[in-house]
Amino acid sequence: MLPWGRALRVAGLLRPASGAARRARCGPGERPVGRRAALPAGPDLRHFLRGAVAGEPRPEPQPDAAPGTGRVYLETYGCQMNVNDTEIAWAILQKNGYTRTKELDEADVILLVTCSVREKAEQAIWNRLRHLRALKARRQQARLPLRIGILGCMAERLKEEILHREKLVDIVAGPDAYRDLPRLLAVAESGQQAANVLLSLDETYADILPVQTSAGGTTAFVSIMRGCDNMCSYCIVPFTRGRERSRPIASILQEVRMLSDQGVKEVTLLGQNVNSFRDTSEVQFQSAAAPVLSRGFSTVYKAKPGGLRFAHLLDQVSRIDPEMRIRFTSPHPKDFPDEVLQLIQERHNICKQLHLPAQSGSTRVLEAMRRGYTREAYLELVHHVRESIPGVSLSSDFIAGFCGETEEDHQQTVSLLRQVRYNVGFLFAYSMRQKTRAYHRLQDDVPADIKQRRLEELITVFREEAARANEAMVGQSQLVLVEGPSKRSASELCGRNDGNIKVIFPDAEIEDAAGCKAPVRAQPGDYVLVKVTSASSQTLKGALLCRTTLSRFAACQ
Repeated sequence: MLPWGRALRVAGLLRPASGAARRARCGPGERPVGRRAALPAGPDLRHFLRGAVAGEPRPEPQPDAAPGTGRVYLETYGCQMNVNDTEIAWAILQKNGYTRTKELDEADVILLVTCSVREKAEQAIWNRLRHLRALKARRQQARLPLRIGILGCMAERLKEEILHREKLVDIVAGPDAYRDLPRLLAVAESGQQAANVLLSLDETYADILPVQTSAGGTTAFVSIMRGCDNMCSYCIVPFTRGRERSRPIASILQEVRMLSDQGVKEVTLLGQNVNSFRDTSEVQFQSAAAPVLSRGFSTVYKAKPGGLRFAHLLDQVSRIDPEMRIRFTSPHPKDFPDEVLQLIQERHNICKQLHLPAQSGSTRVLEAMRRGYTREAYLELVHHVRESIPGVSLSSDFIAGFCGETEEDHQQTVSLLRQVRYNVGFLFAYSMRQKTRAYHRLQDDVPADIKQRRLEELITVFREEAARANEAMVGQSQLVLVEGPSKRSASELCGRNDGNIKVIFPDAEIEDAAGCKAPVRAQPGDYVLVKVTSASSQTLKGALLCRTTLSRFAACQ
């Protein structure tokens, strides 16, 4: 599972339609909703099957209307994969003639890119739609049409409910249907609702270079795969994003080179199960052996042979720009072969920071979650990682109150938090999702108040241990990538160290390690040395020493 953040807003894309058309001819995933003109024909079944035939190129959906001219506003909710999806969707719409606005009231099209991982995430969208209902009503009174669309995981999971419960929604598009957005918008322009939530076995958007929503930023995310095959019993991702499929390495390298040319200094390789990456696009690697899982780990599916693996991708990406940091998220603990750990230890620009999502400290609960490992196997992996990568920073995910969790199970999770002492944590109360194995096979029997109490206990313990882990850095010099001004003080800057921990330091004149006589001020995208003077569970503070480079710092270690 990816770390899930607060809702992010990005100026963007799309809008919905209402209307009615019974007995209308619909494209895939669309549904007639009234008596107006028939929906334009979309791609038929052969369109979606053709791409699965070996050696045959996947055809592009053909819009049924001229390129759009509307102004699009986009809001993104949930994980970083959704931010990347936003950039892909915007790239498609921009190519088809749409313009973007950062002002909601100026939009002809409003698109919400949604999350379904927990009930709270979906409730945020329903609340937002109630607000947009009033805006759309005002626009209708002024005879200024406004289309509203739902994209992403919630669209995939709740298409019927969205179209019926919220009649103001015109467009519904799942994570694999963004290429179809121009056609769906053309349908919406006729006053009818349109939807495409078909999942694909091969869609990776490899040929679409995302339009970065934070132009001029120092960091960027590059999607390398989509979907997940792990089928953990609590997780909705396989049902909203489909099966695992990986981008060809060549397209990933092209995007990373482009970002390097734009001055980006940190790239995070992104996927639901990023370290199970398997590029099968090159025939000569089709017979490669399946990778060996971490010791004591198993899967619910048979390991797939063939293809170029994550270690090869990580090696190639890290060679592009020695001044570009490389991170990756979110991995599964089962997929950490020694060659990946060795590569991280050897390359100065691959961050010594790993996300090892545990979810629980109880072997009994881990079995119910179908995680494929025991508490003991997980701790053995943590020990091996720390031996292989000295000074590594660790983060993790935890779920409080999963089905059948007892107080003893909970205390085992508390003890795991104390034993491992993570630097960063993402902790949530369990939220049962329809379609998951837990929904069909288990009982959500931990009361909400107990879930909340256990979650608060986990958060308290995590913060205590993270503060101790971070306090160990006091007195050390940390290499920090400057991101910009601190949100709390105009006289301070903020950035992140190699371990992905936020560092706050004064915005002051400093020397350059290259020997420049004139003092300089650190700018976003610069690497600086900061001597840590204090630490909390989430932040380091320090004194600015000098400006340097990633390569120069590595040479001095």
